[in-house]
Amino acid sequence: MPEKLELTPEQLRGLQLKELDILIHFDKFCRDNGITYYLCGGCLIGALRGKRFIPWDDDADVFMPRADYEIFIKEYLKQKPDSRFVLLNESDETFTRNCFATLVDTSATLVKTYQKDLDIPHGVAFDIFPIDPKPDKTIQRYFQYFWCIIYSLFRAQTVPENHGGILALGSKALLGIFRKYKTRKKIWKYAEKRMTAYPIENCSCIGELCAGPRIMKNAYPKELFESTVEVELEGHRFMAMNGYDKYLRLAFKGDYMTPPPKEEQVVAHDLYYIDLDTPCPTKGIE
Repeated sequence: MPEKLELTPEQLRGLQLKELDILIHFDKFCRDNGITYYLCGGCLIGALRGKRFIPWDDDADVFMPRADYEIFIKEYLKQKPDSRFVLLNESDETFTRNCFATLVDTSATLVKTYQKDLDIPHGVAFDIFPIDPKPDKTIQRYFQYFWCIIYSLFRAQTVPENHGGILALGSKALLGIFRKYKTRKKIWKYAEKRMTAYPIENCSCIGELCAGPRIMKNAYPKELFESTVEVELEGHRFMAMNGYDKYLRLAFKGDYMTPPPKEEQVVAHDLYYIDLDTPCPTKGIE
């Protein structure tokens, strides 16, 4: 089987509709429980461009303020509102190689290349990213970035690719020194406390601390997230941040409403296997 799967147009559209199902379920749970979230990234752009998914987009993502993120995880695991959907978050029983929680639709099968050997529900996954205050002082941001890197490395337990040889070499060395899961967990738990230690009232910006090393550096004025507005996607209303235009211009470096060149209109994620008509397995697929 090839390392990267090429989706047919029918498979891609079917995948988008599965993501929509998760988003509808997620939105209802959040509204019922008074939890704030914001559409972000490609699915927010799709809502603003044409009120539907970007044609080549293969996933959906949301942001959550850290406090709402923690409440969501606690309440969703407690309530378990629908057996079709399973919330995955790092624990002694679950290892996903992600630095954030995912909500998985188990009615279909989708295996990502980086997870193909893991014993987790391999369904269609919906990513939930916490967002956190970023300190205003430069030296504090350097320390926060350091702890973000440590958190990401020891939670995902994966050497980062395409981010420079020094980072990869240092990451490999640290994982080689600290091999036991319990030790790695203690390290990332400590790093998480350090990187999220800045009170919002003392900060002017918000950041994506659980994203990749480059995106961790992004800083968005906190007033962009002070309230929510509704946007339409695929015939349904979802929440977005009140300052969505400025957020997207900062995140995507300018004009996000104009589609990229044809050669850049490609599926972004490495997919290993897909079967949207079969409930997902809970073991790795090789």
